[in-house]
Amino acid sequence: MTKKKHRKPSNNKISNLTNTILSILKKERNQSFNYKQIAAKIGVNDASSRNQIIKKLAKLKANAEIEEVERGKFKAILNNEYHIGIFDAAQRGNGYVICDAFENDIYIASNNVNKALNGDEVELYVYKRRKQGKLEGEITNIIKRAKTEYVGIIQIHEKKNFAFVVVDGNKMKTDIFVPINKTLKAEDGDKVVVTMEEWPDKADSPNGRVIKVLGKAGEHNTEIHSILAEYGLPYEFPEEVEAYANNIDLKIQPEEIAKRRDMRKDLTFTIDPRDAKDFDDALSFTVLDDGLFEIGIHIADVSHYLKEGTVLDDEAYERATSVYLVDRVVPMLPEILSNGACSLRPHEEKYTFSAVFKINEKAEIKDQWFGRTVTYSDARFAYEEAQAIIENNIAFNKAETISNPEKIDTSIPAEVSITDKAYNTTPEIAQAVLKLDELAKKMRGKRMQSGAISFDKVEVKFTLDQDANPVGVHFKTSKDANKLIEEFMLLANKKVSEFVSKMTPPRTFVYRVHDEPDESKLASLQGVAARFGHKLDFKSKAGVAASLNQLLSDVQGKKEQNLVDTLAIRTMSKAEYTTKNIGHYGLAFGDYSHFTSPIRRYPDVMAHRLLQRYLDGGKSANQEEYEEKCKHSSNMEYLATKAERDSTKYMQIRFMQDHQDEEFVGVISGATDWGIYIEIISNKCEGMVRIRDVKGDYYEFDQEQYAIIGRDTKTMYQLGDEVIVKVKNADLVKRHLDFDLIGKYEPKEVSE
Repeated sequence: MTKKKHRKPSNNKISNLTNTILSILKKERNQSFNYKQIAAKIGVNDASSRNQIIKKLAKLKANAEIEEVERGKFKAILNNEYHIGIFDAAQRGNGYVICDAFENDIYIASNNVNKALNGDEVELYVYKRRKQGKLEGEITNIIKRAKTEYVGIIQIHEKKNFAFVVVDGNKMKTDIFVPINKTLKAEDGDKVVVTMEEWPDKADSPNGRVIKVLGKAGEHNTEIHSILAEYGLPYEFPEEVEAYANNIDLKIQPEEIAKRRDMRKDLTFTIDPRDAKDFDDALSFTVLDDGLFEIGIHIADVSHYLKEGTVLDDEAYERATSVYLVDRVVPMLPEILSNGACSLRPHEEKYTFSAVFKINEKAEIKDQWFGRTVTYSDARFAYEEAQAIIENNIAFNKAETISNPEKIDTSIPAEVSITDKAYNTTPEIAQAVLKLDELAKKMRGKRMQSGAISFDKVEVKFTLDQDANPVGVHFKTSKDANKLIEEFMLLANKKVSEFVSKMTPPRTFVYRVHDEPDESKLASLQGVAARFGHKLDFKSKAGVAASLNQLLSDVQGKKEQNLVDTLAIRTMSKAEYTTKNIGHYGLAFGDYSHFTSPIRRYPDVMAHRLLQRYLDGGKSANQEEYEEKCKHSSNMEYLATKAERDSTKYMQIRFMQDHQDEEFVGVISGATDWGIYIEIISNKCEGMVRIRDVKGDYYEFDQEQYAIIGRDTKTMYQLGDEVIVKVKNADLVKRHLDFDLIGKYEPKEVSE
């Protein structure tokens, strides 16, 4: 008779058992568990492990960390170690939780992420690491998913009857499993939108289904649509919305004119970008008998057509903003309104909402009026054409300049039709432009003296051929004509906001606010600026604005301009919409709203509605309702901005694909422990040199010096250094540009 073999008891100690038990109990805090259930959760079933669990449960109970709700069954005792925050995923599977309760973000190790995804609102348990004493956390519950729809490339496994979607970007560490019957007949390699349906407890990947096939990865329209889909932004209007818009009566009616101030006889014109299709603002100019100037800022009366409670208004609210991608605009309103009825096109009567001011020679406001109007635009100018009037003082030198064409300023771009447009305009319009420019400069001067900050960041624009291929890069700068329009739009926005904010009793309104800059970011900017020889004084609030303006002026035209401009903007708090008025730091305004672009911004529509309500004597609107709308508008603006940046990055990569054999001079714009970022000076395209690819030494990142340094040679590549690079890889699908580092740039001396 053979003897039974007895298994030796395991003496292996279960690691991190306290945190494991607490995690189980706190994750399912509404349930109670006995030692057997906890053992099953952990995945152990031997006597030694069960005894360890029983002893640990007794100890946790004695320490009042858990409670025994009935014999042998335990629940967690929730205390102030639990907090709510937003998870920010890192590339390696770990991440941080941004939590109001702590000054610094809480680190989350990859094994404590517990199926949280980037942007999720989570509950976390915070504790101190034993050795370092630093705070660390474990995510115990997903309160709200940031998103459930993702964009990625589908990989079909037909023999196994399933597919996986590899999500775009580097923040998602898992693919999404899709049964073959939920692929929407997508083909292998297609870009798709997939919705996450569930994530079973023991599954490594969530389950999902394809809800839209965008097309083959790498194709132009596919990639543009995938950028929009990634942020939940639409690229077409629902049929019912288009049908509703097409059935609106767009005619100018006599009975409606009778309800408005008729300003059709006032000299009125628009100044916009050359390629603009919608014109939502116009200026009127009249010289009054008392020496004052009556200046009207006329805004398309979108709220006349956009009625609350309609499918059109619901769609506009959901979009909240137009999205300006490199090759297209995704409008907030259907084209029949945005480019038609609400566009202040020349030689057409339009319904408008106006802010009308009487202003003296010192640019002081002597009187103001707000209300609905009807206007007629006498002319339309591109910025370049208005700039030609300003630079050549056309109103006063018109006859002489036409008879002496050699006096025309040759710095004006050749493509601007000066003779046809600027020089053939009426003397009245030319003189109005010049006087408005003169007043705008005085207004701007006062604003800067009050502490406003001048961000004139260079905008990169691509020249596209008919197939949307980038064939050139040019830089858009703000000149006098741009600043003229900007100042009068700022005036309207400020005065409308001021008018409502001073009402008694107080009224709910939509403000555009901007808080003071972040001190830690100012310190970082100070460190970077010092490397280029710029000194900053951030000791006082007044000193911050003055120093920033001086810095932004000093870097004009220099290699570091785009880098410094970008970093300076990042020091600023994010502007947002709210009903709680704290003023606008960057503009140095105590009251500020968005009122002047209702064709492309929903908050402006809300401002129009509220202002008219109060002009009619209506009661204050519900603040909670409007605060919720403000939050939605701010969020949609944020998503639109991210999509716009991604489209620029995508177009930069397309542009650089055609220049892979060329060497470029660039400036180091960033340094991290995985590489350095290089911005090409000639076209502002930015790519990365991976630290492992830098030849000649083993390089390490030095955080204090914003540099990577060779271990043996001590060669340093530092923020702001000029280097020579060549394209290594331009990946349209991943939207990533990699460079090879050729070496440091040594300018050649020019012999006299």
